[in-house]
Amino acid sequence: MERPAVKSLVDVLETLARWHSDGDPVQLHPGDLGWHWRFGAEALAESLRVWRSGEEIFAVGFVEGAGLVHVAIDPTAGHDDDLALQLFTDISDPTGEVLSAGGALVAAPFGEAFRGLLFENGWVVDQPWTPLRRDLTDEVEGYDLRVELVGPRHVYERVAVQRSAFENSTFTVDLWATMAAAPPYRSAQCLVGYDAEGNPVAAVTVWSAGRGRAGLLEPMGVHPAHRGHRYGTAIALAAADVLRSMGSSSAIVTTPSSNVGAVATYASAGFRRSPDVNYFRRLG
Repeated sequence: MERPAVKSLVDVLETLARWHSDGDPVQLHPGDLGWHWRFGAEALAESLRVWRSGEEIFAVGFVEGAGLVHVAIDPTAGHDDDLALQLFTDISDPTGEVLSAGGALVAAPFGEAFRGLLFENGWVVDQPWTPLRRDLTDEVEGYDLRVELVGPRHVYERVAVQRSAFENSTFTVDLWATMAAAPPYRSAQCLVGYDAEGNPVAAVTVWSAGRGRAGLLEPMGVHPAHRGHRYGTAIALAAADVLRSMGSSSAIVTTPSSNVGAVATYASAGFRRSPDVNYFRRLG
């Protein structure tokens, strides 16, 4: 296991992108890392763990805060017992460099061998998350919302919607600028939706993983003063439309299963719900 250097971040992103062809599991996406890049390249590198065999990356861990790690595994290596044991050993070590001692969460939606080791060694099933996917083979249906791509002219509205939609958001114009200047954003777009009176009511960022691969919505939010008007459905449709124009074969998103409103919003925008995936919690 290693912490990648800043100069290796693009290699990690490209590896994750290759793991998102149609039919591959919905797991950590390069867009997740692109969104975190708003805090800078050094902060992103510090939050990553990489497992290699020689020069080839077989797993990536993204440490979010002190108590959660998202684990993505090469789709061809999900049954690799040696890799699973190495992942389990590194993540379970309370004195190690992945998770701190005490209770911790692991989000590992793929990797039967690794998930099996968690089950067998006392990790318990925790909160469920719902992955959803929309096929982009056909054109996306219309939506009743004016949507603008974000540049310098619309960035203040993008930030305002984000901060209103997410109670603890720390998003700022400067953070957006850092994110927008980073390599992942070359394959991304921010969108803002406006109602008939010109109020910014919804926003989303979309991340392509390349042509013929799944693109990600992360994050998407609706201003709380304008909820209940199907603006979430409209901005999700707009996001799918933009991803399709970028060559994505499908659009994916995950949301806590307890957020029934979000699940229903994506479903109304043509996203099909996949079986829920549970986090794992280490007790003690």
